[in-house]
Amino acid sequence: FQAEDGIRDVAVTGVQTCALPICLRTSDARRVYLLAHPSALRPEFEFLCCIAHPRLPLECARALLAAGLDFDELTRLAAQHAIRPLLLKAFASLGWQNVPAPVREGLERFAQTHRLRSLSFAEELCRVSRALQEAGVPFAAFKGIVLASALYGDPAGREYLDIDIVVPADRVQAAEDTLATLGYRGHQGDRAFRRAFLSYLRQFALVSEDDRFAIDLHWGFSGAYVPFPLAPEDIWSDLAVFEFGGRPVPVLSDADLALLLAGHGTKEQWRTLGWIEDFALLIERRSGLDWAAIHRRAEARGCGGSVVLGALLARDLLGADLPPALGSLAAADRRSARRATALISRLELGLPEPESLPNFSDLDLCDRQVDRVKAMLGLAFTPTAGDYSAMPLPPSLWGLYRLTRPFRLAAKAVRRM
Repeated sequence: FQAEDGIRDVAVTGVQTCALPICLRTSDARRVYLLAHPSALRPEFEFLCCIAHPRLPLECARALLAAGLDFDELTRLAAQHAIRPLLLKAFASLGWQNVPAPVREGLERFAQTHRLRSLSFAEELCRVSRALQEAGVPFAAFKGIVLASALYGDPAGREYLDIDIVVPADRVQAAEDTLATLGYRGHQGDRAFRRAFLSYLRQFALVSEDDRFAIDLHWGFSGAYVPFPLAPEDIWSDLAVFEFGGRPVPVLSDADLALLLAGHGTKEQWRTLGWIEDFALLIERRSGLDWAAIHRRAEARGCGGSVVLGALLARDLLGADLPPALGSLAAADRRSARRATALISRLELGLPEPESLPNFSDLDLCDRQVDRVKAMLGLAFTPTAGDYSAMPLPPSLWGLYRLTRPFRLAAKAVRRM
């Protein structure tokens, strides 16, 4: 089999010849997996994995394109995995070879809309940044347009839906009051409701008056009962600065960004290629990062596996080259290797996410069983907006939800079984 970097001899028994030319673009383990599981070879998904490689191997993409693709399925998957900007870039690099005119027109319309939307997001981030700075509220912007600009080099380089802002826990109300002067209002109930049913999430959403922009206001990066690789109190002494339109905006340092991406991806079960691409690009473009130190920080928080899991997915699904420190960690972490294999299988086959009770999927962050048990108990007795929706009570009786919630969760679990 011919790989991008030469000829590889791979011995696999009991495998029938597949009509699709397989692009051997990833690790040996993944190559063997694909050959041994022909049903996993969805050419459209393989094409997206190929173009998500940090260095865009054009020959690989050209071979898959020439073999024939279902372009409706391809564009559907690109939208599902939030990587339409990558698809546009790849098609342009390939001279739009074999791409039907309607598909090209649709993607170019998306590109124009996305570009204009990205510019408006940049302008809005500057407006929000100015207001918070003038009010003396410490903050940092992360994900979304910040990640697109700093990591992809283009505000329209990735897809996003909102602006993420993190502030110290004791300045949340001041931040909300400041954003209210810009026309932002909460759409998840009033402050009393959020305090009773949403505070454990350590974030809530605000929407502009014209509904053009949404801000997720954070004071933590995960729910209150679940460990996370990055502690919110650790970011303030090591903030970086990124300029938007000449305005300096505080952002996370590269090391903190690595911990954030690893934790967020694991918390969300790495269900989109876009998140894996973010982590792969960080590995590729921030070569000076001390990954051993980053892993130690995550491990101290009970989430070391999240860093390894992100690295394995970036390598085995997208073909990213791991630095030696990450490679050694990946080789030693069998639990993360099993999880990576399961996640890749699910992505390959397009399987739905396994059902879980709300917020209990966050338990994947836990390296230690004791942390899982603590988190489960905390989540089992913490009222949520779902409890209120299932049985609306007046504010004077909201305390009863701590008693009724375990029974509601048990009934929900039984129904699913």
